[in-house]
Amino acid sequence: IPVFVLAGLLVHCVFLISIFDIYFSSPLVHGMTPQQTPLPPPAKRLVLFVADGLRADSLYEFNSNGTPRAPYLRGILENNGSWGISHTRVPTESRPGHVALIAGFYEDVSAVAKGWKENPVEFDSVFNESKYTWSWGSPDILPMFAKGATGDHVYTFCYTAESEDFGAQDAAKLDTWVFDHVKSFFNSSRSNQTLFSALNEEKVILFLHLLGIDTNGHAHRPSSREYKENIKMVDEGVKEIASMIENFFENDGKTAFILTSDHGMTDWGSHGAGHPSETLTPLIVWGAGVNYPQKVTSQFFEDNFLKEWKLENLKRLDVNQADIAPLMASLIGVPFPLNSVGTLPLEYLNNTAHFKAESMFTNAVQILEQFKVKMSQKKKTTLSFLFTPFQPLLDSEQINFLEKARLYIQQQKYDEAVSLCKTLINLALEGLSYYHTYDRLFLGLSIAVSFVGWTTYVILVIIKTHTSLTKTVQTNNKEPAVLFYSFAIVGMIIAFFLLIQTCPWTYYIYCLLPVPVWYAVVRELPVIQDLAANLLSLHIGRSIGFLLICGLGIEILVFSFFYRFTLTIGLLVFAAWPVITQLWVQAKTTALIWALLCVLLAVFPLMPVVGREPSIPLVITAGLLTLLISCFSLASLCKSKNKYRNNEDLKVHFYQMLSIALSTYVVSSTHDSLQKKQGLPVLNQIISWLTLASSSVFPLLSPTFLFQRLFSILLSLMSTYLLLSTGYEALFPLVLSGLMFVWIIMEQEALQHYGLSLKPKLAGFNFAYATDITQLRQLHLDDVRRSFFFIFFIVTAFFGTGNIASVNSFDPASVYCFLTVFSPFMMGGLLVLKVIIPFVPVSCAFEAVQVTTQLSSKSLFLIVLVISDIMALHFFFLVKDYGSWLDIGTSISHYVLVMSLTIFMMLMNGLAQLLTTQRLELPRRTKQHST
Repeated sequence: IPVFVLAGLLVHCVFLISIFDIYFSSPLVHGMTPQQTPLPPPAKRLVLFVADGLRADSLYEFNSNGTPRAPYLRGILENNGSWGISHTRVPTESRPGHVALIAGFYEDVSAVAKGWKENPVEFDSVFNESKYTWSWGSPDILPMFAKGATGDHVYTFCYTAESEDFGAQDAAKLDTWVFDHVKSFFNSSRSNQTLFSALNEEKVILFLHLLGIDTNGHAHRPSSREYKENIKMVDEGVKEIASMIENFFENDGKTAFILTSDHGMTDWGSHGAGHPSETLTPLIVWGAGVNYPQKVTSQFFEDNFLKEWKLENLKRLDVNQADIAPLMASLIGVPFPLNSVGTLPLEYLNNTAHFKAESMFTNAVQILEQFKVKMSQKKKTTLSFLFTPFQPLLDSEQINFLEKARLYIQQQKYDEAVSLCKTLINLALEGLSYYHTYDRLFLGLSIAVSFVGWTTYVILVIIKTHTSLTKTVQTNNKEPAVLFYSFAIVGMIIAFFLLIQTCPWTYYIYCLLPVPVWYAVVRELPVIQDLAANLLSLHIGRSIGFLLICGLGIEILVFSFFYRFTLTIGLLVFAAWPVITQLWVQAKTTALIWALLCVLLAVFPLMPVVGREPSIPLVITAGLLTLLISCFSLASLCKSKNKYRNNEDLKVHFYQMLSIALSTYVVSSTHDSLQKKQGLPVLNQIISWLTLASSSVFPLLSPTFLFQRLFSILLSLMSTYLLLSTGYEALFPLVLSGLMFVWIIMEQEALQHYGLSLKPKLAGFNFAYATDITQLRQLHLDDVRRSFFFIFFIVTAFFGTGNIASVNSFDPASVYCFLTVFSPFMMGGLLVLKVIIPFVPVSCAFEAVQVTTQLSSKSLFLIVLVISDIMALHFFFLVKDYGSWLDIGTSISHYVLVMSLTIFMMLMNGLAQLLTTQRLELPRRTKQHST
């Protein structure tokens, strides 16, 4: 079986990784020639302000007393410049946002693995094309543009990473730092001749990255006083910098200014997904070469913001975030970034029709260049008779388009030239996407075939080894040799075919995987024949009914990923299970408690997602409730004068109670300290990390009797979970674990009910001596329900307190007991731990159910594997890379979740065995008789 487990893990890892190769490989190509507008640009220099995490509505709306939130910028858009909304894409994180703004393309999901900090791929940017760029701001953002630049002309000035503290007195000081350093930079240049002449060159960019708003939004939410005051402070800073720069260059009218944001923020202070509050960011442009405000009588947008912002009569010019890069390039006359997919927003330009047409032509040629490179790459790696080019842009068509556009410009038919160039841009972008997804169907089918094969194989293994449905089949020795050679030949043909086309090595894995998987299935042909003969002798009606119920169960699980309330419906059906199966007759009290806990747990999926409304009193209540339950448990242990206890065990129990009390105190005092803006107390931080470290050791010190060990695991998990909680979710593991305890007892009753076994005494049941091979029984239909219960509880543990499938449902406030300084991997790790904790009681209970119902742990687990693989296949076909960005993000994360869950359940199974059966003995100080 270890070989089988390894094979399973490997196959599932391939399934998981394949999604990124099939749907989300890097769209970048290299080898294009730079394209530049031949006419002189309107501006010599450009100042780019990026207010990180600033929502469009937060900037444009009015304060409650009717004054504008940012008076200076409001004045600019009413009198001097153009304004609109820049629409960002998922993932709404700082790195992809800045890449879209400055390099003009949307970063692919492969950047996730790099934490959006390093360059996973080299790319060209407006900064790289400029003569000089000076930038001030965060160490997370600036270095990536300097590192990607050729030569030494992008200069960065960053503060330290430790400054980004969510628990600090005021994050606005990050922005003050930037403004102060820009001022002193200009002052020092007056006495530095080299710097002075460099600043007076053409094609200069000054980039101010303002992180304060984002940090305040995370720490206090966008509706807070801190966030709004930070916007006002940035407004004043922008005013000072703009007037200082104008004075420095003696009002030469050659400076263009752009203010925008990389992403917005949800009402609960997070970002990453595709909610409008995250994807709508402000854009205000003014200065050299920029259009003045355009008065209109009416304009229509689907969102009803214009009225709210009192901007109905000023033309709103919306752009996609990547369009800002070509706008910057056009204003200062540098080549468009090579990988840019943005379309130049002409309405922002105050220039001649000739300039606009030439700029648009340059834009079209630059995108067409990428299309040509992409096409030639694909052509190289595909056999000529199999290659189907993108029909609307064959070589002849491209030449036709370009010649026609050139002619229009020569004849001064500028409007026609512009609209022709726009058509060409759209076709080239479609073509880029066509070649980027060229192999998708072929790879997707390979993976789907492997999926079906693998699931079939697991079902055959279950039937062959763990049920009495098949007789022992004698295998014929001649058959496998012929089979083996025929499958080997198929494999060689596929490999040869891939070799001719010089495909990447990953393609070999995806396309060759079905061969061994289906070979394993076909080898079990006698089992299939035997099974078919046996099934025909059974009641056909019962079998079909059973399959239908299984199908319905799996659909409910798939549905629960989209709508949390289906979990509530499922739990209510579970509550009625003892009544439906007449189990309650023999165990009335247990059935009643079971129903009660199911109903209690059913409330959680109906609650709002965690982190939206923090409530520390609820966390404290959960801590006190856990203490109360442990006191009862301690009392009952002390009363029992039997072999189940000794003084060492009581000590461990007492330490765990102390740990819960400490955690409750730390949560409460940290919250108070952060509210008073005194930061995170060091003592609290030390206690938190110690609690986290000790919580994995304490359960191993407790006795291995069933309920004692499971209770000890619960106490350990609760002490860590309390530290990571911000609201009602602190009660979730308590209710879930309660239900798990009752589930173990109910399964005992079910065994007796079906006459499969006698009732062992659960109280004296010991994990350490549980596995007696002789007593293991064969699988029964009821065991499929047991496995289904387990998966349902795992999914409930996952979605019970929120939809983790979305990046923005992570609340950074959860980790404030451990750290407040921004550190994406450490924070991410702690948030993942918070997600994992509710899995542990479910996995341990499942382990206990397997052991107490005398099943080998393999057999039930294989059924679990089949159910989760069928779910994963569902999600594999539901993955999209089109439609709204929210849909795309959700579809990827669902598939990744189910695949990770399957791999993860294999690991959890091992962890549960470790946590329930192993015991660390503490050295005894005095000699005692063993109790």
